[in-house]
Parts: sequence; structure tokens; C-alpha cells
Amino acid sequence: MKRLLSTIIAIGCLMSGWAEDNFVKHSTDILCLLPDATAIGVAIAKHDTEGLKQLGLSTATCLAVNYGLELCIRKDRPDGTGHHAFPSTHTAVAFNGSTFLMKRYGWKWGVPAYVVSTYVAWGRVHSDRHDWWDVLGGAAIGAGAAFVFTRPFVKDVDVAISPTTFGDRAYGLTATIQF
Repeated sequence: MKRLLSTIIAIGCLMSGWAEDNFVKHSTDILCLLPDATAIGVAIAKHDTEGLKQLGLSTATCLAVNYGLELCIRKDRPDGTGHHAFPSTHTAVAFNGSTFLMKRYGWKWGVPAYVVSTYVAWGRVHSDRHDWWDVLGGAAIGAGAAFVFTRPFVKDVDVAISPTTFGDRAYGLTATIQF
């Protein structure tokens, strides 16, 4: 039993480096979509159709610019798996959603999204899919597209002001704000 347990532990230790790299690579494949998915969810919850339009425009622009550059700039990936290293699409998409969340809904949504986006950028470099220039380019494209199309979210505020009398000789105004 000790021999079997020792063998399992030894195999686990040998594979831990491979598993870590594999985990990072695959987690960035999924997490790059989290800021956009969160932005869609928040916009739907807030009944913010204008925000959905802005997110759609910024994401479409981000992807068009990103893929256009990938076609024009045939940079090899560090791991040798292709010619589409610059710019990083994963990073562009992640930073597009994060910038949208920050600019549209504020720091409470934006800061956690930027943490996820930064992990995605780091993970793409760590797993040898991109160089730092690739992820910086992707981040600039994603953030830039969202910055151009996104406006801060402002709830509709209804203000009603009406004249009021308080007794025989007192007059004034009553203001009602509904938000």
C-alpha cells in the first residue's frame, strides 16, 4: 500500500508542472469571456438596452480590429502553434468587457473585471501563447473600443416640483424625486 501511495504521489509531482500550465491555458480560454458575460448580465438586470447596444458595438469593433491586425501581421506564437500571435484576441475581449463595466457601471464592477482580464493576459504569456507585446496590443484594442463606444449609466430620475400652501399665510414648493 505504501508503495502504491508513493508511486501516485511521485506521478502527481511529476505531472504538476504540466497540469498547472494546462490549467492556466484552459482557464484563460474560459475567463476571457467572463467580463463580457458579466456586462450582458448586468445590462439585462438593469434593463439597460442602451448599454447592450454600446457593448455590442464595442465588442464588434474590438474583434474586427483584432482579426484585421492578425491577418495583416503574421507573427508566430512563442509555442510555434500558429501565425496569429499579435494581437491577443483573448486579452482584447477580456479588456473590452472590463472597460465597458468600469465606464458604464463604475469601479464596483470594473475592478474585479480588470483583475480577471489581467489574469487572462498573464496566463496567455505564461502558457507561451503570446509575448507581452501581444497581450498589451490586445488590451489596448479591447479597452480602446469600449472607451470609444461606452457612456456612463444614468438612471432616469423623475423630479416633480409643485406649489404648496401651509396654512393661511405660508406658501412654498414641494419637490419629489423618484429614482
